[in-house]
Amino acid sequence: MLRGQMLTRRTFLQRAAWAAGAATCTSRAGATASRMFVSLNASLTRTLPWLDFVRLAARLGYGGVDVNVNGARAQGVDATRALFDELKIVPAVAGLPVRFSGGEAEYQEDLQRLNETAAFLSGIGCPRMMTVLPPSSATPKAEFRRVIKDRLAAISEILLRSQTRLGLEFLGPLHFRTRQPYEFIWRMDETLAFAKECGPNIGLTLDAWHWHHAGATAADILTAGKSHIVDVHVSDAARQPAEDVRDNQRLMPGEGVIDLVTFFQSLQRIGYDGGVSPEPLGRVPQDMTAEDGARLGLDTTLAVMKKAGVL
Repeated sequence: MLRGQMLTRRTFLQRAAWAAGAATCTSRAGATASRMFVSLNASLTRTLPWLDFVRLAARLGYGGVDVNVNGARAQGVDATRALFDELKIVPAVAGLPVRFSGGEAEYQEDLQRLNETAAFLSGIGCPRMMTVLPPSSATPKAEFRRVIKDRLAAISEILLRSQTRLGLEFLGPLHFRTRQPYEFIWRMDETLAFAKECGPNIGLTLDAWHWHHAGATAADILTAGKSHIVDVHVSDAARQPAEDVRDNQRLMPGEGVIDLVTFFQSLQRIGYDGGVSPEPLGRVPQDMTAEDGARLGLDTTLAVMKKAGVL
């Protein structure tokens, strides 16, 4: 819904249906004691073809996979669902294919195709998407905020048709928020407040790396709650001055200084039951095989989760 428009009856019914569906999912999750699971992220395997990627995840013991939309769509809904059923693995999340922070023409072009993509993802059992919220911009914050809010609100309206949730990933490191002239949204609490303004199905992609570098705490996770954390990324960080931190300097979970025990225990307290994707950018050696990278990501993530007592 664009800024200034009234809430139509159709929109009201869509939102009511989404809320009812979310409540049903929450009830089922509680009844079956569902728990968070580790999902294979392409940062561990680089350019592995989609079918090989899914089969590798299942063979190593991952509970899910981050979805390559183009790869999955090439197989179709039925074949993709059959593959997941055969391998006993689930789709965790997919990237939002809309360039919402750039030019108007590219945004509108992508928006026209979003309904079809969301319907496909819903059809394969993946009603979660994620995207990155810009931490800085070339436009003054108030003006940029109006534009981004309007665009995300329109995206929310489309995703509601497929009862799909969208997580906004905030970027914490200093170099991201000082890259352009104007600082935008990079703190967890401000991202949560902004997400709530954009739509009832908009929440957070919670990345432990950015949670740490943004100075967020366990209290921020508890405040967000299960209904506003859409998906989770995990990695670790070395102890560095803020000005030296770069995004491709991540470590495997448990190798650095992030308090991942508190991080996971907080997720458990709110009842989070979605995917946890290891995303240690820059940590996997260039000569490491996809299988070894995926195994390392899984083993280190499971070790930290077990230490936190959430498995």
